[in-house]
Amino acid sequence: MAVAVSFINMKGGVGKTTVASQLAHAADQQGLKVLAVDLDPQSNLSHSLLGVEEYVRHVRENRPTIVQVFEDYIPPAGKDAAPRPIDLSDVALRGIGYSGHSSLDLIPSRLELSRTLKNPTGKERRLAKGLAKIGGRYDLILIDCAPTESILTDAAYFASRYVVVPVKPEFMATVGLPLLARSIREFNLENEDHNLDIAGLAINQQSEYADNNEKRRATEEINTIAREHRWRIFQHQLPYSRTFAEAARRGLPLSRTPYARWDRVQALNSLRDEIFLALGIAQ
Repeated sequence: MAVAVSFINMKGGVGKTTVASQLAHAADQQGLKVLAVDLDPQSNLSHSLLGVEEYVRHVRENRPTIVQVFEDYIPPAGKDAAPRPIDLSDVALRGIGYSGHSSLDLIPSRLELSRTLKNPTGKERRLAKGLAKIGGRYDLILIDCAPTESILTDAAYFASRYVVVPVKPEFMATVGLPLLARSIREFNLENEDHNLDIAGLAINQQSEYADNNEKRRATEEINTIAREHRWRIFQHQLPYSRTFAEAARRGLPLSRTPYARWDRVQALNSLRDEIFLALGIAQ
């Protein structure tokens, strides 16, 4: 079965999607069978992996997304005269990675996912149940989460074995970490049959021109909270690079993005190796 990991921080703008999308590409390039799940109504992971134009086409054609997973059926469309039971195989887009022999699949999201929050009763385990049926096809499942606690967070917890926490060393860097610690602690207490662990904190540098004093203070705060909760901080950090945005726009891994600096690619590869080691993924 696949190793399932969610990328969560209760603070937005910390690079969750950047880390998740680039690790998905990296695993794909290593020949691992990967399923990326976009669990954020803003759909940033879908944009990053498909590229903007392909994602817009997908939505305009009204093709299935993560929304149908939570609604538990696929509505009538085209030649279908009646709703159909949901099967994640009908939702996952196959081989969307860079290479022609990609083994990276994606369950995309769309803004309408936010409607699930209005009627969340009984939906928190639907993603986990769906993944349980197809998990044997994959080595790794990556789930990109919204930065708020909701039914979507619970769904990610039920579907995951590990959590990776992207964080930036900046002002208010740690505001989401105590909230996340409490959220996971309460989930584990309420679901004793489910093991959910934080694999580690991934430091994502916000800018090479950031204020060094502020960065130092924020780093100290991150280290303090990590020690308090006995969380690992991954030694290798994801450095700032302007080409991450270009990679997302084109749906490319950083290594295939024009003008990407080689030292940035190498740093990403080192972080990838460290995270995969923590997840117990063979390379």
